[in-house]
Formats: sequence, structure tokens, C-alpha cells
Amino acid sequence: MEQAKTRILIVDDHEVVRRGLSLFLRPIEDFELVGEAANGFEALAACEALQPQVVLMDVMMPELDGAAATRAIREKFPQIQVIGLTTFKDEALVREMLKAGAVGYLLKNMSVDELASAIRTALTGKLTLSPEAAQTLLQSPVAPRVSGYNLTDRELEVLKLMIDGLNNVEIAERLVIARSTVKFHVSSILAKLNVNSRVEAVSLALQAGLIK
Repeated sequence: MEQAKTRILIVDDHEVVRRGLSLFLRPIEDFELVGEAANGFEALAACEALQPQVVLMDVMMPELDGAAATRAIREKFPQIQVIGLTTFKDEALVREMLKAGAVGYLLKNMSVDELASAIRTALTGKLTLSPEAAQTLLQSPVAPRVSGYNLTDRELEVLKLMIDGLNNVEIAERLVIARSTVKFHVSSILAKLNVNSRVEAVSLALQAGLIK
């Protein structure tokens, strides 16, 4: 039985970029390019008509930018994952895309392997940041910790490792604690942050500057 392919939509206001991404991805056997869009409004219509699983979203576009389009897509089609693509590693852009619900942020000079890996990771709902974007967030002055969440020191440790992309097993090994304890801490973190997933928790933590 043939393996189902990941349905991908490319959104960019520059035709040459769309063509380049298409050439990158078409030879990959487990990917299917279902369409292209030149702006955020076209992206919304394409998501309605084509039902992609992953959208490669240009961050800087006229009419409806990447963050606004991502937010609209995630609200209307929560099953669709969005990866932001840009030539900029500006901290505000990274945070805005993550806040909008993107599960990835890559620079357009990434390799084919990096892009393919990010797409496959997006299907799991796990966050992928380019090294440049991650470094930009780490080096930027962040807001003070937001009061009201009441995360314990251990929960902050776990949250930091979640941001680093570790799963529960890896967190347990890193902190030398039981997997069940990690699961308890993760559940507590989600409840305190009032979010439903690890990606939402990571996005909120980065946006609010919870981790120094």
C-alpha cells in the first residue's frame, strides 16, 4: 500500500521564490505540492479548497502578511500546520509568527534537507526554529516574567527543555527524573499557561519572555 503523501501549500508574493521552493520539494517522494498562493488572502482560499497539511508561509507580504494569514488559517483550519519562511531574523517577526500559531520559522537560505525535516516535524506539531531565529530569540532582551502563571522552578526547567525541542523521555534523562514526573510537570505547565499543546506552551513562553 502506497504511503500517504504530505500535502503542501506554498505561499509567497514572489513567483521566483515559489518556483524555487517547488523545485526543491517536488522530487521528495513523501511530499505533494497541492498549490501556490501569492498573498494571505489567496492562502486562505487555497486552504479552503485544497486542504493542505502544511503551509510554507512567507512572513513579509502585502495585503495580508504572514502572521495575520497564519492566525486566520489556524483559527479556521486548526489541523493545518504553518511554517514561516523569511529572509529576516528579526526577533519581533519570529515572536509574531509563533504567537500567530506557526510551528516553524526558517530563513529562506535553508538547505533542502532542513526544509524537508521541518515539514515532517510540523506534522507532529513540534516546533522547529532555524538556528539563526533561535539565536535571535535567545540574544534579544526579553520582557520580565509574566506574573500570574506561578510556574515552579522545576516547571521552568521543563519548559526550557520543551523550548529546546526535547520530548518527555529526553527531558527525564536530562533532569534525571521519572518519565511520569515529566508528564505531570508538562500537564501542570499547560494548565497554568491555559494552553492545549506543547507548541502553544512554547509559543507563549517565548512571547511572554518566561524563560531567561
